Amino acid sequence: MSGERAHGLYNRRARRLAPRHAPGDAINAADPGLSRAAVTRASALAEELRHECGVLLELYTNRESFTADMADSRLVSVPPPSSLLDARDELWRLQSALLQCRSLLDSAVALEEEELGGGKEGDYVIYRKIVKDTLSRLLIATEELLRAAGGAALPTPGAEGLKQYDGSAGLFQLKLWVYRIFKELEYWTKTAITTLQALPSVSAKKRGSGAQGRRARRVRQ
Repeated sequence: MSGERAHGLYNRRARRLAPRHAPGDAINAADPGLSRAAVTRASALAEELRHECGVLLELYTNRESFTADMADSRLVSVPPPSSLLDARDELWRLQSALLQCRSLLDSAVALEEEELGGGKEGDYVIYRKIVKDTLSRLLIATEELLRAAGGAALPTPGAEGLKQYDGSAGLFQLKLWVYRIFKELEYWTKTAITTLQALPSVSAKKRGSGAQGRRARRVRQ
């Protein structure tokens, strides 16, 4: 991808606002329920982010000549998945993980600029900005869903609550740390897609209730 094309892609996406709500589609926190349209929008953002993470990882691994998956453990700390979790708990877990990913991504950018220098704004730097932008929009969307499910907004985790890079580890370990952060974000982006697509929606519930009501009326007749 040429730098000019990547610039154009970033500029178009930078102009996008937070997810818009159609009339009558607002999420009412006083009447918890997940709007199907809101879930669909969040899922679409997660799909978009998954693709962008793939491009960013490809650009980074090509630049650093990494030839294999070198991420050895999870960097994000959340409760393990469970079939017992309801929609609110699933969204809380996802929101917590994505917030940690954003903090880790911010630290990766700061480390690269501090230790490696900013360098020219090529495709890699541009796509790093694109990923940050889409992640921020996804966080807005998932926070809205969490509130709709009756959950409270989560604070951005502080540095003390995150795994940290050992500054004395050397240049290669720094580059590997950045790679691990990108892989972690990719993992949680894929998890977001699975989680969001499995959520029940108000529309689906209403369709089910309507069908049951029609069947009951037919029986009474």
